[in-house]
Amino acid sequence: MSKRITREDVLEVCAGLPATADVRPFGPETSVFKVVGKVFALTNLDDEPCRVTLKAAPPHAEALVRDHDWIIPGYHMNKRHWITVTLGPTTDGELVTDLVVNSYDLVVAGLPRAKRP
Repeated sequence: MSKRITREDVLEVCAGLPATADVRPFGPETSVFKVVGKVFALTNLDDEPCRVTLKAAPPHAEALVRDHDWIIPGYHMNKRHWITVTLGPTTDGELVTDLVVNSYDLVVAGLPRAKRP
């Protein structure tokens, strides 16, 4: 099991990716990370436990939901393309970091070449 991951860790990973912006369209309590205007991560800063919603390829999302009790289909999002990860004592921090980067990569891959960071 990897080191436990915190909300601050997730926010740091998101902020460290190229051309990202932390915007608050739903109010100051909801952090929405975008790359070139497209969402790749959302989290409510007040929720306990912390939950992070991320983009995932449908087959990958399905497997993650099946294999990890701390991952569910995306809360308030398209359930095929988004997952929600709950951070807690059994959450694999390395996997969460990978999922954040994967979400970012999926969004970047969908951008026109000229706009990709």
